[in-house]
Amino acid sequence: MKNTIRGAVALFCTLGASAAMAQSNVTVYGLLDSGIERVTNVNAAGDSVTRMPSLTGSFPSRIGFRGTEDLGGGLSVIFTLEAGLAVDTGTMGQGNRLFGRQATVGLKGNFGTVNIGRQINMTYIAMLKSDVMGPNLFAIGSIDSYLPNARSDNAIGYLGNFNNFVIGATYSTGRDASSAGGPAATGCAGEVPGNAKACRQVTGLFGYETPAFGVNASYDILYGNTGAAAGLTSSNNSDKRVTANAYVKVGEGKVAGGVVDRTTRAATGLTESDLYFLGVSYPVTPFTTIDAQWARKDVKNSGDDATMLVARATYYFSKRTAVYGGVGRMKNSGLSAVALDAGGTVGAGKSQNGVMAGIRHTF
Repeated sequence: MKNTIRGAVALFCTLGASAAMAQSNVTVYGLLDSGIERVTNVNAAGDSVTRMPSLTGSFPSRIGFRGTEDLGGGLSVIFTLEAGLAVDTGTMGQGNRLFGRQATVGLKGNFGTVNIGRQINMTYIAMLKSDVMGPNLFAIGSIDSYLPNARSDNAIGYLGNFNNFVIGATYSTGRDASSAGGPAATGCAGEVPGNAKACRQVTGLFGYETPAFGVNASYDILYGNTGAAAGLTSSNNSDKRVTANAYVKVGEGKVAGGVVDRTTRAATGLTESDLYFLGVSYPVTPFTTIDAQWARKDVKNSGDDATMLVARATYYFSKRTAVYGGVGRMKNSGLSAVALDAGGTVGAGKSQNGVMAGIRHTF
């Protein structure tokens, strides 16, 4: 850990020195978000717990460095280094990576943006405007933990916007080099000689988006390899998600939703499911916004389904500081054990209720 800290300090100093010499535009930014929750039925005995969550409150905490240099002719070089933080303990996120949220360098011009490195992929981008709760503690990320963690190591990505038509894709030669566990670290480094499919990942996006309304669709398939998590222990195993998303402004508010069709071909067998979600966001005053969302996971050929209903109120003291509170309920059917809170637990087949509150500050 000491070596990691020393490396981070040295890197930050280097960034600062480079900015001074090259006159590049370098921005330091961040977000700190922490709160407290109480949820029921966290185990088979039906116990409740009060705790400070690690993964997120209303948004995951992070610190980042973003820079650009104008190369002339409308072309710029860009970079992003973004580290995830767990405010409750001060540890790093995304499988203990130094810059686990993003670590990219690329070129930006009239053609769009090309990035190389660890980056958010098209599944993440496709749902940004249609998921009104985002990476909230109580949200659809609790049902499918990949959605707010849709990032790829060793990836080259492209994103362009042409007269409101949005086109994007990523290709990863080794989607996840960390074996620390969890949805952000699944131990599939890839780049295996003689096995071109090992830990490969391809994502794509096509849509039409305006401030008033938008629709898009995305495709995401990732392959496994020996030692990878979630039963994807062979390059013949795969996890595929196809999404369709939409949003529309209604007065000052927004109605948005979509569907995620998922097919997992793991060592344990074939699993297919659909995740439907619909949400509303409305600023009831210039300082207060109410968000609500319904979601349902339908596992095909199984009764192990889950239905979620959540709501959140956010009060803005300023553009950078807000407090929030939320409530939620997750109804599990059959042997389903989907927790209401991201990273939480619930007794199999038990419904779970929760309340949460916190504070968020950006800089």
